[in-house]
Amino acid sequence: MFLDKAKIIIKAGDGGKGVVSFYRDKNTPNGGPDGGDGGNGGNIIFRADNSINTLYNFKFKRKFVAENGSDGGKYHKTGKSGEDLFINVPCGTVIYDAKTNKVIADMHSHGQLFTAYKGGLGGRGNNYFATSTRQAPRFSQTGEICGEKEVILELKTLADVGLVGFPNVGKSTLLSVISNARPKIANYAFTTLFPNLGVVAYHENSFVVADIPGLIEGASEGIGLGHDFLKHIERVRLIVHLIDIAEVEGRKASSDFEIINNELVKYSDKLASLPQIVVLTKCDLLGSEEFEKKLASFKEEIKPICKKYNKDFNSLEFIPISSITHKNLDILKDVIWKYIEKLPESQPIEIEEHNFDFRDRTSVEIKRADNGNYIVSGGYIDNLIRGIVLSDFVSFAYFQKRLKEDGIIDKLKEKGLKEGDTVQIKDVTFEYQE
Repeated sequence: MFLDKAKIIIKAGDGGKGVVSFYRDKNTPNGGPDGGDGGNGGNIIFRADNSINTLYNFKFKRKFVAENGSDGGKYHKTGKSGEDLFINVPCGTVIYDAKTNKVIADMHSHGQLFTAYKGGLGGRGNNYFATSTRQAPRFSQTGEICGEKEVILELKTLADVGLVGFPNVGKSTLLSVISNARPKIANYAFTTLFPNLGVVAYHENSFVVADIPGLIEGASEGIGLGHDFLKHIERVRLIVHLIDIAEVEGRKASSDFEIINNELVKYSDKLASLPQIVVLTKCDLLGSEEFEKKLASFKEEIKPICKKYNKDFNSLEFIPISSITHKNLDILKDVIWKYIEKLPESQPIEIEEHNFDFRDRTSVEIKRADNGNYIVSGGYIDNLIRGIVLSDFVSFAYFQKRLKEDGIIDKLKEKGLKEGDTVQIKDVTFEYQE
């Protein structure tokens, strides 16, 4: 089953705890602190894989959690870091921050790696907090906790050529006879419900063709299936526009040409500006004289349409084909390849600077509660409190020292703090004394 959009939850591993330990053996009954640090949590890493062509794997599994870091040990032993979690996605998958809808990565090339969410830092063991004046700290630091984040995965097919046209004009049939693809083919509209990719061999070279599900009038505004799949031709370098010149569905060929080009213009200026080859299908249903008459009429009718959409009529190539009899298919492949040789490769989306994995360890916010208490919060406090044990006198003294040295007390005084006022930090409430 094809799926081209999914929202998932990712969570990097939490950091392991630092430990409180003191070295002891029969010869050293009063050794110093030897508590080791906790290990870092595992990272969440996306990996582009060209063996996958759908996001279907994310339909039933939506939450991905990396391994936590292990706690530290005695004898200065650092805990084991958590295993990184690799999430494989199809090449062409664009990753968005679900909160801001900003692009954070474009998984454009096979094997490309993107570390979306780094694991939490391991907590420091009590050995880290030992100083010349604090020789036996009985506190350590907990590991950094990583919350859950939501990301949106959207697949935008990577292909050199996009086949476009109304339903039932022969796109799937053409793809099946010029490539290794085997799409479902039937004589009714919307047989193709998802993009099909095929690799076309051309002498010693090859190129990728995408059959885009039928576009109809209003597709760019959400009508029919085309709206969902227009994004799959955003990256193509060349458009092959299939027109039913025999008009077996009762539609006028020139009207089809105008409607499809109008939808391309509405969806994207870039798409509208791409070079376009006009392929005239179902020629086997017409006699030579009738075909020539219809072709001449079609060309005259689309001249003003080309002018309307800023297309150079004289640069258009018209190739009549029959996928059933294989008429002119080699000519079509030859023309496509000549374009591809000259056109620049598709480039990844330009990523706007956006720190998805931002860790706030410095912000400080001071508020005055209704009862007069000063409430201090922010990333700095969250980070500091990980290493505080309130029941330990030395740890609490260290906490107060950090508040003073890091300017928090000065910030409180700027807000009007006076001796005897109450300060609340997380679960800690104390009376300020000069």
